[in-house]
Amino acid sequence: MNATSSVQDRAIALSAAYGDGADGATPTSTQWQRLLDRPADQPITLLNLFKIRDQAAFDRYAEVSIPAMQKAGGTFLMIAPCTGAFLGEDEDWDLVAIGRYPDAAALLRLLDDPDYQAAFPHRTAACARQKVLICDN
Repeated sequence: MNATSSVQDRAIALSAAYGDGADGATPTSTQWQRLLDRPADQPITLLNLFKIRDQAAFDRYAEVSIPAMQKAGGTFLMIAPCTGAFLGEDEDWDLVAIGRYPDAAALLRLLDDPDYQAAFPHRTAACARQKVLICDN
């Protein structure tokens, strides 16, 4: 198996576990591939923007996701309410969470965690919308 087919197979497996991304609540196949194509040893930071519709569901997700992230090797740099734009187009977000991973393998350990996968539908149910940006650091 070559590296390209391995990445494609991994993207297919992640899409099967999380969904095809058509609803905007999970990554698309192209977005999974963008993550999987990163250099294996490069740190990765995810900037998460959330518009919450159901705080109780989000709390259920957070109860599992925070310890699962830490177990996988990630850490939060910041979790804070979003109070509005300072520069540029105003966007209405409730919460910003910035998570850092030492490498893509650590993020993939989180995404492969069965407890995290089981909690992820609470995130989807909790969010009216969400955006996750990949940042190099």
